[in-house]
Amino acid sequence: MSVLERAAAPLPADELAQRLRVGRDERRDFDAALAAFERSGELVRNRAGALLVARRIAALAGRVEGHPDGHGFLVPDGGGASVFLPPHEMRGLMHGDRASVRVSGQDNRGRPVGALVEVLERSQRRIVGRVHLQHGVTYLVPEDRRIAHDIVLPDAGKVKPGQVVTVELVQLPTKHAQPVGRIAEVLGNYADSGMEIEIALRKFDLPHEFPKKALAQAQGFPDVLQQKDIQGRRDLRELEFVTIDGETAKDFDDAVYARREGRDWRLWVAIADVSHYVRHGDALDQEARNRGTSVYFPRRVIPMLPEKLSNGLCSLNPDVDRLVMVCEMAISAQGEVSRYEFYPAVFRSKARLTYTKVWAELSSGKAPAHLATLYEVFKALHRQRQKRGAIDFETVETKMVFDARGKIEKIVPEMRNDAHRLIEECMLAANVCAGNFISERHQPVLYRVHEVPAEDRVAALRDFLAELGLQLPGGAVPRPKDYAQVLERIRARPDFLLLQTILLRSLKRAVYTPQNVGHFGLAFDAYVHFTSPIRRYPDLLVHRALKAILDGKKYDGVDWEETGRHCSETERRADDASRDVEAWLKCYYMRDHVGEVFSGTITGVTAFGLFVTLEDYFVDGLVHISELGRDYFQFDAARHLLYGERTKKRFRLADRMKVKLVRVDVDQRKIDLVPA
Repeated sequence: MSVLERAAAPLPADELAQRLRVGRDERRDFDAALAAFERSGELVRNRAGALLVARRIAALAGRVEGHPDGHGFLVPDGGGASVFLPPHEMRGLMHGDRASVRVSGQDNRGRPVGALVEVLERSQRRIVGRVHLQHGVTYLVPEDRRIAHDIVLPDAGKVKPGQVVTVELVQLPTKHAQPVGRIAEVLGNYADSGMEIEIALRKFDLPHEFPKKALAQAQGFPDVLQQKDIQGRRDLRELEFVTIDGETAKDFDDAVYARREGRDWRLWVAIADVSHYVRHGDALDQEARNRGTSVYFPRRVIPMLPEKLSNGLCSLNPDVDRLVMVCEMAISAQGEVSRYEFYPAVFRSKARLTYTKVWAELSSGKAPAHLATLYEVFKALHRQRQKRGAIDFETVETKMVFDARGKIEKIVPEMRNDAHRLIEECMLAANVCAGNFISERHQPVLYRVHEVPAEDRVAALRDFLAELGLQLPGGAVPRPKDYAQVLERIRARPDFLLLQTILLRSLKRAVYTPQNVGHFGLAFDAYVHFTSPIRRYPDLLVHRALKAILDGKKYDGVDWEETGRHCSETERRADDASRDVEAWLKCYYMRDHVGEVFSGTITGVTAFGLFVTLEDYFVDGLVHISELGRDYFQFDAARHLLYGERTKKRFRLADRMKVKLVRVDVDQRKIDLVPA
């Protein structure tokens, strides 16, 4: 220990043995002693495997993330590996707290284990859950299973067991006592229509009520454009712009128009000029930043901006004058953007079209000239993107159909068509132009970054593809066009969508950051989000950056690093909340089908069982490994496979199987299946 204490840097075990002159016949005892010191927490290893004395390690500060099983993790503020917190360390902590911990050793999986030093900051949010009564004690079971504590409610008043409430903590948990709460809000009964969304809003701490100042600011804008708003803008009101969106859309960010110019085209992409109304630092801006994004639930939207703006002044509704930021592009016959410019304008959408209507007209060959021209532009842009080697994933979304009482009647697929792709391609072109324009002028901004995939994930993907006789070209770090080649090769297979999902899982998640490292999936060197400022805060920042450049100024006063982290987190939060509501609704829907037999496809293989997607229902359930038969099943992660040692029975990703629905737990969002 004294050698390590005096060492200027952590020492590998071999070097420590050499310094201590440990003989070959003593090495086994020496290694055993080191292991004992590690278990006791006196020694720890760094990421390189070198040893250091635990008491020399400074405490790590970070955010606590709870786990339904009672343990937790500390996610360090400065990044790096998360620290495992055993259940006994979590007794005095709650999910969302900030704490400092000292690494005290490693567990049997090699993870750093932490011991609590102090709680730095308690999570202030209210906790939502259901009220229970047992042995005369009323308590709350949190909906967020990452909060492992039940919360005692000494004064429940007239609240009945089974009702959903939010509570404020009046007594924090300790290692020897449960937390105590006070009821702040009674939401209603668990089965009430829309309750799943009310729960999600509070479970994921989603802002859903606008501050009075923000609402007052929004209400203060005139309902129609004033002459002063139009001054200094180009007038595009004569051009035949249209919006193309889904049937239920209410906030229209973008409109498009194109025309032929010889062998080439000119494309206009007009985007709602939200930055004209929402100025840096004002009440609307502060709340938009706080929310980060609009959140889309089945039958309900939590907008980033008040309705006066999101569905009114900023929405590009037909037959009304609107303020827009325009990206005007010259597109060559080969689909290349030869030149572009950005400018503020006033325009008027001529029609609110839907994907269904536009595709019906395009596929019939009877589309009006302005749509036919847009379609030609799309095909040229798309060919160029394929030539560049961008990855073109083909997703299948699902839609829940509800009855008048808010209960799901059925779940149906929503297949994308070329009308969706047309708008997507136009938006990609405008986003790339914005990214290049800002990057070339060295204006800080939030880029939409998609890093190259991690080598270990690429290796696992290659192992899996090899099982199917497929190959991912390229080296340790493949190029986007290598992924595109695989997609093209499997496109005609019946299991295409599933194999595509595996390819997608090997990629990293896109994030917002001021560090421009490019977008791997789209194969762009500089890419920003410019086209949805009504519903995404980074797009609003991009608009401000563009305007600053056009005015010969610099847009500053933003902590770009912190704002990038915040916007990435609010995006994840919105996605998690939407998925949670969908899972709740699907579980509620499937309760009526317990005992029925379904055909399904294995869409996930884990050490504890198989995830099976039920055909025609688009719902996932778990076949636990204990239900697969009297055998010892080995898990092969690389090949996405479970195989029985005795029976040699194999369950592989993409295999079909018959299953019976035996149990649905709405609280846990779990659907249990057994082989039929």
